[in-house]
Amino acid sequence: MAKSSTKKTTKKRRRATAESMAAQQRSISVSEFFTKNRHLLGFDNPRKALLTTVKEAVDNSLDACEEAGIVPVLWVRIDATSKNRFKVSIQDNGPGIVKKQIPLIFGKLLYGSKFHRLRMSRGQQGIGISAAGMYGQLTTGKPIKIVSKVSKRKPAHYFEIQINTKTNNPEIHNGRGDGEDLPKDPEKFCTKKQIVWETVIPPIEEDGKEKGLISGTMVSIEMEAAYKRGKGSVDEYLQQTAIANPHVTIHYFDPDGNETSYTRSTEQLPPEAKEIKPHPYGVELGRLLSMLKEEKHASTVSQFLTGNFSRVSSAVARRICEAAGISTRASTKKIGRSEADKLYQAIQETKISAPSTDCIAPIGEELLLKGLYQVVPGEFYVAATRPPSVYRGNPFQIEVALAYGGAVSTKKVSAEELDQYLNETDSRTVKQFLINTFDGLGPEGADKIIKSAKLGTRQSPSKLKSNERVALFEAMQDVSVGDSQSMQILRYANRVPLQFKMGDCAITKTVMQTNWRSYGLSQSRGSLPTGPITVMVHMASVWVPFTSESKEAIASYDEIEKDLRLALQAVGRKLGMFLRRRKSIKQEGERRSIFLRYLGEVATAVSDINGTHRQKLYDNLLKIAQRKTKEADTKLDKRGKKVTDESELYGDNVLIVDHVEPSTNGSPSKNGKQGKLFK
Repeated sequence: MAKSSTKKTTKKRRRATAESMAAQQRSISVSEFFTKNRHLLGFDNPRKALLTTVKEAVDNSLDACEEAGIVPVLWVRIDATSKNRFKVSIQDNGPGIVKKQIPLIFGKLLYGSKFHRLRMSRGQQGIGISAAGMYGQLTTGKPIKIVSKVSKRKPAHYFEIQINTKTNNPEIHNGRGDGEDLPKDPEKFCTKKQIVWETVIPPIEEDGKEKGLISGTMVSIEMEAAYKRGKGSVDEYLQQTAIANPHVTIHYFDPDGNETSYTRSTEQLPPEAKEIKPHPYGVELGRLLSMLKEEKHASTVSQFLTGNFSRVSSAVARRICEAAGISTRASTKKIGRSEADKLYQAIQETKISAPSTDCIAPIGEELLLKGLYQVVPGEFYVAATRPPSVYRGNPFQIEVALAYGGAVSTKKVSAEELDQYLNETDSRTVKQFLINTFDGLGPEGADKIIKSAKLGTRQSPSKLKSNERVALFEAMQDVSVGDSQSMQILRYANRVPLQFKMGDCAITKTVMQTNWRSYGLSQSRGSLPTGPITVMVHMASVWVPFTSESKEAIASYDEIEKDLRLALQAVGRKLGMFLRRRKSIKQEGERRSIFLRYLGEVATAVSDINGTHRQKLYDNLLKIAQRKTKEADTKLDKRGKKVTDESELYGDNVLIVDHVEPSTNGSPSKNGKQGKLFK
């Protein structure tokens, strides 16, 4: 009896537990999921959250302007509202957003027009800017504010929106749920709402005229954040954006009240990327089954294949069907899982042409050189664009540009900027501060600066006295750290800078695996080469394979790594030619100086011995010395060609600058010789 009673009790307990667990089950909205996992989207710390917000808004603005054929002008503002809170505002001169779409775009995660289109764009998932608004909502409780104007005749519309994380739907908090129109004179309205709406586009040239804003969008988000300069900062991101997008003008207002403008160097917009259908090689079995079930228009397998995939003609569809043992006239509704599996295997075995590449828009070698030259000081520039390739059926293209020489990052800052860096840093030691703040500066270079400044290695940077700060600044300007400086890598995906998770990125891994010693650089095994060198790598694709939703690193695919390696080798070869040429000229110059040092004494001694005319003898000896060391007289023009010889030396897409004086913002000074770009 006791055993029977125990069994009944156990059964009741199991049933009660199962019913309790069933009652607790419920669906989770995507907003609710990312609320608890915001680190997946790049909001894992206050400093990174600020950068991610600016990045997502800038990406959307540039995509919108380019799709509408408008040369982009952007205003980026960061205002401190309290100790740990900042208001981020980004405005563009794009086409604006239709009123009914504004709440959905900014107040609903995974809502957008780019996810299902196979064409190159900066955004992909429709999650970035709405996630930034959600982060601001979570940390400050304040709504995201949007102003958008679609034409000159219609008024700008203003929304205050929050996301309902339970339902992933927008909630409009102003204008009784319908937003508000801005008045013709919006200054008073904007002051009341604590927003900035630019109505005039400043001129690009000094003698130019300002233009009225016809259309555009402004988004403002207040959030808990941290503003710091140096690596991984908003300042660095905007500078790198200007390199990869030379057609963009950016007006940047930082929290300290400083204004920085990156003026476009060309009005030529990137070629418009066209949408393509998916390539059969990039579709997996599960997706193929879904497409067959969703097919409404095609009545036969042949029509399904030719209508839904790129590079599949009637002849290719027939070969696929023959390999699968399926009739070309078979109905798609009668294709089961086993037939779909055969169809999938037949696709993999059938030779199909690579997809069209007009769906991607690379920067181009000429604009790569222009962008890099405007921002990164150097004496030798080279660029290379690889032919388009394919991974998993997705077209992509790799571009690489390289800058050698110029001032190192420690010499680009002013004393005032160094003070700001020291006040903002959270580094524990001066050495850690130098390595973390200045790109390419390794431990060896940091030790040289600290030793010259006579500072302790364990001193806290934020507690340095005024005389110690002066000594540190002077050491940074005086000490040569070029030889111990590591290569700086600028990574881009669809023209967007990638600033975090460098070690996880296929670009970094491929750069480190490249043998730079054969091109005249010093490199330890498994590490980056040393020297004053900057490499910019850009991947353009219809779908960039990021390692996470935060879009910070590119996944390692064999096809991608192969093209990266070939592009790096192409610019490396030309760099090696330049370094060897420069070394040869230097050696010949030293050899000539030795000759010249003794020619006068030789001429005098010979003249005393045999009575030969000294000056005539000296002139003849000088001609012989110049002929023997003629390499020292070699002069190269901006194309890397001999001035006296029109034969090609380096080929196309090379820029050589005779002298560069870096300005405080790191771009070439107007006083330096300006190189010209050649295609």
